[in-house]
Amino acid sequence: MSFMKLWTGRFSKQTDSVTDDFNSSISFDSRMVREDIAGSIAHAAMLANQGIISQNDAKAIQSGLSDILADIESGKILIDMKSEDIHTFIESELTARIGDAGKRLHTGRSRNDQVALDLRLYIKNLVVPLRRQICDLIAVLCEMAEKHASTVMPGYTHLQRAQPITFGHHLMAYTEMFLRDIGRLDDATKRMDVSPLGSGALASTTYPLDRDAVAHSLGLSGVTHNSLDGVSDRDFAIEMAAAMSLVMVHLSRFSEEIILWSSWEFRFIELDDAFSTGSSIMPQKKNPDIAELVRGKSGRVFGDLMALLTVMKGLPLAYNKDMQEDKEALFDAFDTVSMCLTAFIPMIKTMRVLPQNMRAAAASGFINATDCADYLVGKGLPFRDAYKITGSLVALCIEMGLTLETLPLNQYRRLCGLFDEDIYDAISLDECVNKRCVYGGPAPGNVLMQVRRVREILKSCR
Repeated sequence: MSFMKLWTGRFSKQTDSVTDDFNSSISFDSRMVREDIAGSIAHAAMLANQGIISQNDAKAIQSGLSDILADIESGKILIDMKSEDIHTFIESELTARIGDAGKRLHTGRSRNDQVALDLRLYIKNLVVPLRRQICDLIAVLCEMAEKHASTVMPGYTHLQRAQPITFGHHLMAYTEMFLRDIGRLDDATKRMDVSPLGSGALASTTYPLDRDAVAHSLGLSGVTHNSLDGVSDRDFAIEMAAAMSLVMVHLSRFSEEIILWSSWEFRFIELDDAFSTGSSIMPQKKNPDIAELVRGKSGRVFGDLMALLTVMKGLPLAYNKDMQEDKEALFDAFDTVSMCLTAFIPMIKTMRVLPQNMRAAAASGFINATDCADYLVGKGLPFRDAYKITGSLVALCIEMGLTLETLPLNQYRRLCGLFDEDIYDAISLDECVNKRCVYGGPAPGNVLMQVRRVREILKSCR
């Protein structure tokens, strides 16, 4: 089929093939074919209801568009990549099938508001499976956290052993991050959920369009309020890319810990063979490649966000061709995040936790020092004095090759007479964790309460 450009009337000669290739967007905006057809069907129905085109023309348009979509989805016809964009392809195909009625479809509409609508509809549809994936990851973390609510491990600051926590508590920290990610996607979707159709190229139209009817038929919550903003706004694309960048920040942080934990230096977890790789020369290696790739691909999504910000930062109103660059970056961000989650979730679900190694690390890092100081505070000593005495005890243990648990009581009493036999109970790892029962803390009961809370949120979130 020979495709006539939608803007040929003004021009007396054909565009150069280089211009056509450089200008073309069908290689990526063809992904929006369903949304483009849905928007056109709704637009045609509104035109007929407003008396702008006949009901017969509207029915022919709607039937023709439905047939085109069915033929594309069945493979009966292929989208012609020589067409300028998906909008041109659909309109040309429609006109070839139904004649002059197809030429009436674009009445009261510009490609500017058409593509702005298509992109909103397409991204709205992409958010749904992405949210589901994040919910699936949260559910896996809840299951694992419930199982390991009492598994003691060292908590870290500055990557130095700091205080005792549980593995379940650590995992639930990530559920909070991912719940916020879902909230950001939802917030961005609410602001995106309006129809720009009727904005025209920039100054609306003289036709008596019913914009609200079109928005309602497409399942959108309303319409844009300014025609200039309607066609030039890409805040929603940037917001979505920013939300996905934060998803990748959280996946990357988690990946970094998986990489550390699976190393021989930590040995807190072991990744399943199905989600690890080996070395071509070192037979002993078991590499956390999925986690490393997720960590690396975060930079790619950040780059997509920066591309969108850079494209939009200097554009005057209204539409500029620069804005064609929005789709590739945004589509890539969605594709990358979804691909990372697809690999990450089963990697986490199948990894083997090694509680004995976690506990051994917790036992040898003086992470109960704060509890030792708190013991003295409970005996009436000011915290700063208790802190100094405990620091001296740690130094003494290091000098003697002991831990706070193995330091003899007479050594404790050399530094402070308030110490008694009950110090050993106070600084036991289990007691240190169990006493941290402040809301949000790592006590096993708290972890289980966190799991219940998050599962309740998931019920209404999926």
